Amino acid sequence: MIDILFYAAAFVIALGVLIVVHEFGHYWVAKRLGVKVLRFSVGFGKPLWRRRFGPDGTELVVAALPLGGYVKMLDETEGPVPKDEAHRAFNRQPVWKRFPIVAAGPIFNFLFAILAYWAVYMIGIEGIRPVIGNVAAGSIAERAGFKEGDQILAMDGHEVQSWGQRRLYVFQRALDHSVLNVEVRDPQGRLETRRLDLRDVPASAVDASLMERAIGLSPVLPQVLPVVGALEDGPAKRAGIQVGDRFIRIAGQPVKGWEDIVALIGPRAGQTVPVEVERNGQRLSVEVTPETVPQGERTVGRINVRPQIADIPPDMRVRVRLGPLEALGESAQNTWAMTALTLQMLYRMATLEISSKNISGPITIAQYAGYSAKTGGTQFLMFLAVISISLGVLNLLPIPVLDGGHLMYYVIEAIKGGPVSERVMLVGQQLGIALLAGLMLLAFYNDLTRIFS
Repeated sequence: MIDILFYAAAFVIALGVLIVVHEFGHYWVAKRLGVKVLRFSVGFGKPLWRRRFGPDGTELVVAALPLGGYVKMLDETEGPVPKDEAHRAFNRQPVWKRFPIVAAGPIFNFLFAILAYWAVYMIGIEGIRPVIGNVAAGSIAERAGFKEGDQILAMDGHEVQSWGQRRLYVFQRALDHSVLNVEVRDPQGRLETRRLDLRDVPASAVDASLMERAIGLSPVLPQVLPVVGALEDGPAKRAGIQVGDRFIRIAGQPVKGWEDIVALIGPRAGQTVPVEVERNGQRLSVEVTPETVPQGERTVGRINVRPQIADIPPDMRVRVRLGPLEALGESAQNTWAMTALTLQMLYRMATLEISSKNISGPITIAQYAGYSAKTGGTQFLMFLAVISISLGVLNLLPIPVLDGGHLMYYVIEAIKGGPVSERVMLVGQQLGIALLAGLMLLAFYNDLTRIFS
């Protein structure tokens, strides 16, 4: 229950920050271009708190539903406007003024992402040294000549200081079906360049596990011990197993690592399995009946325990910290790469090249907000940067009711010399609402599917 409240609080804080950033973009540019702003609202629905500020008496509102926000400007299409203020109405402004006012929201999202990444690089990011711990047999990496113990130094000339530093760049190269030149130092100290051929990597493989699963490279990681690190309600808890217990034998077979537990429990769903564990120097015998859990087209046994992971050795830890100018360049590059990657993934989803299951909704976002907030301030800042970029990209899509839809209308207006007809705008609005409702339902469906599977 405490975790749920923590995740909910992290989600509300994250969403609140990003809504304020987006709407402040509209507000700030509107004020600079002489348009009167009547209301700045964080959230929709019933106002919970309000206050007026500034010479125009702009109303600042915090509303009950924290899933968005809006800036209401003086506009003759939404109500009567005093004659002496008609020149400050949004609808009276030429296209060259309306366009930047609407575009400012998404642009501020991108600027916030750059600022957040800049702060992260200035503070420093904890990571692990880019040393290869395992090369999968028959993988792209093995064919390229990678060996255990190789340390990655650069990718296409870009310095690599930690394992995850150039992950976005690898994603891009994989989506472009390119060859990636990787400079390494082998265990004997020799400098070599290895060529990762990513031309046959399918777009569906471009995800968080790309390096490990599709390419076949894994870092040197701490050993996953056969010791219970966390315990949830389920077969193990009912059998009396406790956090800190070390598995010795399962069904008479010796257990050396956590992978042995998975291998011995998985095929025994619904069976009573004898288990021997060590607790405080004493060995205990219990019986566990793994519950049946669907996994793809088959079922496996699960006892609801998670492993205790050994700490990363100090000599494998790194902290990537950059100077102000270098951090700014890196943050701008990251923001651009994430923007391009988001657009590519959306396009490939639209062309059915990758699954729409990659679309996440508010439940998944709330979970990641909580995870990142628990991990630390820099991780939460990076989470905010990623979500801010996603909001910026989403709002620039040419879908009526979104900022991108309005910008599309303004481009048409500039070309034809007159505004789009009200009928066209009404039909577009209805289509836009239907499309967004469908996307929202799909996102919720994906969230619930992840939870219940």
